[in-house]
Amino acid sequence: MNRRLNKLVEQGGGILLRADAVNEVAHYVLDHALSSGQLLRVLPRTYLTRSGLTDPDVILRAAVRYAGVPVAASHLTALKLWQLPVPDQVGVHLMTGETRHLRAAPGVLVHRRVGFVPEAPAVLIRRGIPTTRLETSIVDSWPLLDHDAKRAPALLAVAQRMTTPQRLRSALDEAPRLAGRRQLVQLIDKLAAGCHSELEIWGYDHVFHTDAMPAFAWQHPVVLDGRTVYLDVFEPRTRVNFELDGSKYHASLVDRERDLRRDAKLAAMGIMVVRFTHHRLVHQYDQVRKEVLAIVASRVR
Repeated sequence: MNRRLNKLVEQGGGILLRADAVNEVAHYVLDHALSSGQLLRVLPRTYLTRSGLTDPDVILRAAVRYAGVPVAASHLTALKLWQLPVPDQVGVHLMTGETRHLRAAPGVLVHRRVGFVPEAPAVLIRRGIPTTRLETSIVDSWPLLDHDAKRAPALLAVAQRMTTPQRLRSALDEAPRLAGRRQLVQLIDKLAAGCHSELEIWGYDHVFHTDAMPAFAWQHPVVLDGRTVYLDVFEPRTRVNFELDGSKYHASLVDRERDLRRDAKLAAMGIMVVRFTHHRLVHQYDQVRKEVLAIVASRVR
C-alpha cells in the first residue's frame, strides 16, 4: 500500500474515510488500493484493511466514523458495549436525534428519537464510543430479542448491581409504546421482588409465590465473615434459607465445597439452609412446594 495511505490507515486505527484520503493522496492512489484489495469498502466512503474486516470492534468504530457526530451506539450494540449478553448480531445500531438525516447503510441501523441529544446523562462513553445509558439500552433492545435472550441483559445487570429495577422502570416510562411492554413490566416486577436469574423466576412463579406460602424475602442480605452475602429465598420468621442451585454455579466439587462451608456458617447463626437443584425445581415443583410448606410449618412448631 502507498506509504502515505498506509500511515492514514494506521492513524485511524485501521479505518480510512475517503475525505481524509483524498486530502493526502491522489484519487488514483486510493482507487488502486481498493481495486487491488489492499483496502475494502465496508460503508459509503469508509474503508478497512482486510484484517479489520473480521474485528467487530473495528467495524463498530468504522460505523461511528461513517455516521459522524452526533450519534451514539444504541440497542444491541450498546448492550455489547455494556458487556451484557446478546446473541451474535448483524449490523451496528446507532441512535440520533429526529433532526439528523443520517441515512442507513448496509450493516448500519439508524434509530431516530425525538428529543434525543447524544450527550450526558443520556449518553456515556464506553470503550471510547458514545453509548446510550445502560437502562435505555436494555429497554430499547427488548423487542429485538426472543425468549430467554430478552430477559438476560436485565437479569444480569440487576444481579451484578449495574442498575436497579427502579431505574429500569424509569427508563421504561420513557418508552410508553414499546412492543412487548407488558412482559417487560412483569420482569421488572420480579426483579424488584428479588429474582436475579431464570431459575429464580421459575421458582417465584411455580413454588414460592402462591397463596399458601408465607411472605419470603428474596436476595436477603446477611453479613458473613465481614462481607455481605445474599440468601436466595429467606423466611424471616423461621429463619430458613431456601437456595436455588442452578447448574452454572453449583456444578463442580469446588462449588459444592464452597456451598457447604457457607451453609455451616449460616447454621452457626441459627439459619437453616435447604437447597433445591435445578432439576427438582423445574421437574418436581409440586413436590418441592409441599416440602417448603412442611419445613416452614415444622420450624414454626
